Amino acid sequence: MTDRAPLRIVLAEDSVLLREGLVRLFDEAGFETVAAYGEADSLLAALDETKPDLAILDVRMPPSFRDEGVRAAIELRRRMPKVGVLLLSQYVEGTYAHELLSSGEGGMGYLLKDRVASLDELEDAVERVSQGGTVLDPQVVRELLARRSDPLETLTPREREVMTLMAEGRTNAGIAKQLFIGVGAVEKNVTSIFQKLGLEDSGTDHRRVLAVLTWLQR
Repeated sequence: MTDRAPLRIVLAEDSVLLREGLVRLFDEAGFETVAAYGEADSLLAALDETKPDLAILDVRMPPSFRDEGVRAAIELRRRMPKVGVLLLSQYVEGTYAHELLSSGEGGMGYLLKDRVASLDELEDAVERVSQGGTVLDPQVVRELLARRSDPLETLTPREREVMTLMAEGRTNAGIAKQLFIGVGAVEKNVTSIFQKLGLEDSGTDHRRVLAVLTWLQR
C-alpha cells in the first residue's frame, strides 16, 4: 500500500450515465473525484475550490457541442499549469489533439471514450497524465499520422517505430517491451530522434512532446 494522498480529479461530461460511471471507476481505482459537472464552465468556475490534480473533460459539451472541452482545458492550464488534463471524445478529432499538445508541455492526454470500458487502461492513462506524461489514443495517433504530407525521411525504420510508440504516450520501458528490444536501445533511438529534429535539451521544454508534435505535423 502507499501513503500518498488520493489523486484529486474533477470531471466534466454532459452524459449523466457516463459521468456517473467514470466516478465509480475512479473510486474503484483509488482516486478521489472531488467534483463532477455536466458542462465545462462550472468546472472552471470552481477550480480554486476543488484544487484538482487532474481534470477530465469531454471534448464536445453544452451549449454548442463543438469544442467546449478543449477551450476549457486550455484555460485551465493557463490558470493552473501543473494540473493534468485528459480529454475524452467519441470520435477521432485530430485538430483538437494537436491544439491540446501545441504548448509542448506534458501532463496531457486524449482518449476515445471507448477506452473507458477498460478500467486498467483508463487508470494507466490517468496515472501517466497526472505524473506529467502524454497519452494519445492509438487510433488518434494513426489518424494524425495518416494526414502527414511530408514524412520525416531522416528517421530510420526503427526510429519511426519508436516515434509512433512515443506518440501513444509510452515510456522507454514500454517501448522496449513492445518492440522486444532493450531499454538502452530505445534510449539511443530517442536521443537520435531528438538530434535529427534539432531538439536541444533546454531544461524547460518537454522534448518528447515537441518531437511527437513535429512527427504528427509533418
